[in-house]
Amino acid sequence: MQNSRRFTELFNQHNGGFGPRYLQMNLRPYQEQAVDFLYENDRAMILAPVGAGKTAIALSAMDELISKCLVGRFLVVAPLRVAVSVWPTEAKLWAEYREVSVAVGTPKQRLAAIEDSDAEIVVTNYDNLQWLADHWDRSWGFDAVVFDELTRLKNPSGARFKAFNKVITEVRTRWGLTGSFTSNGLEDVFGQCKIVDQALLGRSKGAFQQQYFFLVNKDFNQWEPRPGALEQVMARIKPATFVLEPGEYKDKLPPLHTVPVRFDLVNRQPYDQMKKEFVAQFPNAQAVAVNAGVVTAKLQQMASGFVYGDSTVWFDTSKFDALDDLLAENQHANTIVAYTYREELAELKRRYPRAVTLDEPDAIERWNAGKVELLLAHPKSAGHGLNLQHGGSKIIFLSLPWSLELYEQTIGRLHRSGQRHDVWCYVMVANKTVDEKIWAALHDKRAISDIALEALK
Repeated sequence: MQNSRRFTELFNQHNGGFGPRYLQMNLRPYQEQAVDFLYENDRAMILAPVGAGKTAIALSAMDELISKCLVGRFLVVAPLRVAVSVWPTEAKLWAEYREVSVAVGTPKQRLAAIEDSDAEIVVTNYDNLQWLADHWDRSWGFDAVVFDELTRLKNPSGARFKAFNKVITEVRTRWGLTGSFTSNGLEDVFGQCKIVDQALLGRSKGAFQQQYFFLVNKDFNQWEPRPGALEQVMARIKPATFVLEPGEYKDKLPPLHTVPVRFDLVNRQPYDQMKKEFVAQFPNAQAVAVNAGVVTAKLQQMASGFVYGDSTVWFDTSKFDALDDLLAENQHANTIVAYTYREELAELKRRYPRAVTLDEPDAIERWNAGKVELLLAHPKSAGHGLNLQHGGSKIIFLSLPWSLELYEQTIGRLHRSGQRHDVWCYVMVANKTVDEKIWAALHDKRAISDIALEALK
């Protein structure tokens, strides 16, 4: 494991007895410690809560290594919106003398961003990993890679993971940035660690499972952790992991208040019929669920008052009526509304014609300028990297994602450094529906994540 840089030698040789310098803007003490950790370690992961400034930490360390000629060129892999909007903007603050090239778009545009540019930092998105692997050339000069939102590579069996892992064998410096290794369970940890340094947990996921899990359902390849497995795995990866403890930064952020908003469906009959019979009959249409997995999605739709079937059928407006009441109670303060389904988005646009979606031109800039009263966002689009803390302090989950990571990252768009007001998160929960089960499942996953964090301290 290339985990320990000869820091003392470099410390004296390159800094004249002074540690890494911090330019452009002032880092907070906990961020400086994280920068030191990256500076000292070729293979490292930063586990930091949402809003703690992982991008600033990484850019500061990247700038330092480039300035000391310890790294020639960085490749940054991030979610698309983060790659395009966040990294180039943050680089101006934390690495202002470094040219940043964004390799997205058509294959020709990506290649030009890499080959026709002298940029020391090239940023691309995860969907391009397969393409990068197919066209990888040593002449590109990448000797370091940063994975922003490392959980995107939790599946070591994925085609893009396998392809990219093969071509970066000679890339010495690899860093991963994440908010939680275990957002959906302990199995997620293996892939994330392997792409950074396979010496941490080994090369084979099968061997990892055999050591730390037991098979509970062979037909569905379902595994459960052995007693004490979580603590053992965290102990193995601890030397390569910098953990920003919540206590070190929570006092820098205003309080976060989470409030379930409960209500009853006025017309429960279609919901109950779907739950019992896997079908819901309507005067001019029907909705059918072919298996238990499909019925869960159907029930979540129906908790919002509609269902996809032969056509989209609306049978209840209780959730949206409760949303109306909540917005009015908050005096229509600037609010983000997170939705799951396209029909929810369509209804939001019908009810609130002046609402803005994230993909509209300058939506983020207008929101942060306080000019957008209602911003509509899907957690997969708003879940990583976006800075939305300047435009408001209220967020409503019209329906919940099953992913704890997406849930926490979406809230983190508001509850992050720079937010000046208490953040209020409202969760719309239809009583006696799958909404309650999703809400409970997120709490269970949060408990696992907390245990993992404690084991890494």
